Amino acid sequence: MSLRSGRRNGVLEDDPVGPYAIEKTPRNGDNSSLPTNNRDISHRYVLGLFRVDSAGESGRTGFHPLHFFRVIFRSTCTFSMIVNVLWPFVPAAIAIHFARPDLHVWVFALNYIAMVPSANVLGFAGGELAKKLPKVLGIILETFLGGIVEVVLIMVLLHNHTPDHPLIPVIQAAILGSILANLLLCLGTCFFIGGLTRSEQSFHEAVSEVGTGLLLVAGFGLLIPSAFFSTLKGAVNEEFTLDMLRNDTLTISRATAVILIVAFLTYLVFNLHSHNTIFDEIFEKDEEQDEDGHLEQLRKKLTFLECIIAILISLTCVTLSAVFLVQEIEPIVEQGVSDTFMGLILVPLVEKAAEHLTAVDEAWDNQINFALFHCLAPSILTALLNAPLAVIVGWGLDKPMDLNFEIFMVILLVLSILVVGNFLRDGKSNYLEGTLCVLVYVIIAVTSWYYPGAHITSTNGDLPQTTHGK
Repeated sequence: MSLRSGRRNGVLEDDPVGPYAIEKTPRNGDNSSLPTNNRDISHRYVLGLFRVDSAGESGRTGFHPLHFFRVIFRSTCTFSMIVNVLWPFVPAAIAIHFARPDLHVWVFALNYIAMVPSANVLGFAGGELAKKLPKVLGIILETFLGGIVEVVLIMVLLHNHTPDHPLIPVIQAAILGSILANLLLCLGTCFFIGGLTRSEQSFHEAVSEVGTGLLLVAGFGLLIPSAFFSTLKGAVNEEFTLDMLRNDTLTISRATAVILIVAFLTYLVFNLHSHNTIFDEIFEKDEEQDEDGHLEQLRKKLTFLECIIAILISLTCVTLSAVFLVQEIEPIVEQGVSDTFMGLILVPLVEKAAEHLTAVDEAWDNQINFALFHCLAPSILTALLNAPLAVIVGWGLDKPMDLNFEIFMVILLVLSILVVGNFLRDGKSNYLEGTLCVLVYVIIAVTSWYYPGAHITSTNGDLPQTTHGK
């Protein structure tokens, strides 16, 4: 989720204390260094909704094919432009699915690659459109589009799940794997790239504290059903059977899912309404520090119609690739790739590729608050919205999608949140911390490769029923 916007018309005062203590004298008499959240920015909007002097203004109307393809290809950064070179894989992946469905590895590999440029354009077009819409609506839309690849993959996996072909273990692994990829791989890469040409980078405590606090709460909510099942699993008897325990765990998961969605809505209100100017001021400072900000101001933009067309095209391509990819998961797993590695590593890498490219580019340009927000916000979105949404949709489809994760994954999530929280505590980052985060992720990837599939062994209750006939 991004709050990136154009440079405001308001004038910011120089700060004698630090780069993110926004005002010299707090207006509410408080000695806090946090932004005051009481700036009058009503002059920038019409009826409190539409932007004035918008950063998304293209200066054109309608649809212009040449400009359309040129703007999309150039995107917003070099990394994103390089990814667009992969677009020829998209028609190739669709063609091989219909022409040679027996080549399972090739179909999987080509559709896996094809999702990256499709997701990249989807994220780019969503960001362009968000700058042209009413403030709250634009940010909510960009938030949704940022996580829609993950939602599409989860829903396709859930739809294809059957007792004979179980895919819920892949979904559960993908949910936690998405959080791990953002917290360790993406954040670590941002710290490393940003620290290559600087001794350290400083970020504001409001971004890190709100983000890590929400992650702790989300992690607590996600792990409670697993703790409940694991605690009582050894105490099953004739009166309290394993089936009763599974049903209770499923009920707890569904109740937890509803509560987590309420938490997400509260987070949106806090972030977009009651305390939105806190983040506005912080990100204004980041925009001032943007080392290629003058190029961003000169960059050509998409028109409103072009944004809609780009979103529809990329969303169609993402959906097709997701459907074809999921259909090949079972043959790939049968060839020796565990469903744990598939969900924990492979799926999150492709679904989060576009967001990771954006965050890394921002860290390189010394916009570390933007980068940090692009790492923490998708993790919050996954934990508080996408995971509960999967449980609720499974509830509607009468499929046993729950939050009873493997103990191995539970431990990984808890330790990752603690590691990242420790690195964020001092409000500074460097390439050493980034390297350590990435190395931890590599260790997890190696271990996941050797972790047996759910059909072989399991700690969340499926194996005892099939093995012992309970």
